[in-house]
Amino acid sequence: MKALVLAAGTGTRLRPVTHTGAKQLVPVANKPVLFYALEAIVETGITDVAIVVGPSAEDIKEAVGDGSAFGIDVTYICQATPLGLAHAVKISQDFLGDEDFLMYLGDNFVGGGVAHFTDEFRRSRPSAQILLTTVPDPSAFGVAELDLNGRVVSLEEKPVRPRSDLAVMGVYLFTSAIHEGIHEIKPSPRGELEITHAIQWLIEEGRDVRSTVTTDYWRDTGNVADMLEVNRHVLDRTGDSARVEGEVDADSTLIGAVRIEPGARVLGSRIEGPVVIGPGTVVTDSRIGPYTSIGGDCEITGSGISSSIVLHASTVRGVPSITASLIGRYTTVTSAPAGNHTHQLVLGDHTRVTLAG
Repeated sequence: MKALVLAAGTGTRLRPVTHTGAKQLVPVANKPVLFYALEAIVETGITDVAIVVGPSAEDIKEAVGDGSAFGIDVTYICQATPLGLAHAVKISQDFLGDEDFLMYLGDNFVGGGVAHFTDEFRRSRPSAQILLTTVPDPSAFGVAELDLNGRVVSLEEKPVRPRSDLAVMGVYLFTSAIHEGIHEIKPSPRGELEITHAIQWLIEEGRDVRSTVTTDYWRDTGNVADMLEVNRHVLDRTGDSARVEGEVDADSTLIGAVRIEPGARVLGSRIEGPVVIGPGTVVTDSRIGPYTSIGGDCEITGSGISSSIVLHASTVRGVPSITASLIGRYTTVTSAPAGNHTHQLVLGDHTRVTLAG
């Protein structure tokens, strides 16, 4: 069995952060979202993995390499134009051959992993098996309609009037039958080959299409709010564990699950977990947390940050209250003297912002 990871999207909902980097590499708890997907695949026992890449191909190749760091063998497949999920499968057919495969959207986070779903598929081998979960706004997703026996009777992509509240998660399991469906469908009105249309073709042809409804934690991290929510979820799972591998001076206070990476220094500050502070970062006279991830080589001075993600090599000085924010790499945020306002920020890479008091 093989795995196909889709990482060609441009991340328009995360701009400006993704103007200069792949959305799948935006970190939660200081680890790229894509890495969580690869680790979930490793848990299934699959070792032959292809990653479909687009404009950010070089960044992803640099981050993942040949896959040996994860214990897998990675092949890269270029999708020059984003023409849909089914198109990504179509251009990957030489890699996939006639083998069964797991397809995983690289910007999705599934808290419970996918090993148990994959094992279920291996036992029964339907033509397709999809993962479903209830959502408050199904019109933003592919939506499945089930019969009384729980079998899939229809799929619709981003319907105006959803027939159920069951969203299709970004994890799919297929036999080679899906290639027949993809060959038969036409591009949707938005110009894409929709994987939901290919699965619907299988249903109409009487093929065995099954679903698993799960309550496991799941988010599509395509927007800032969901990215911050996943960061919160991952940090919460650190429990009460604390790890200090950097330097914390006697004037600082650490409370709860605080992870200080090697080379980081905390001086005269209060860190209230769950929090992770990356290697080489210096935090001085500041209050951090909870639910904050600060990347490596950052400088945080005289500031307060909570429920936020600060990416690599950024600087925050004299800003008393930042919350629910995503701050890109190599960014500088400073505050004019005085003022106690709360600031909410979504900043792209190489940005410089001065905030008035």
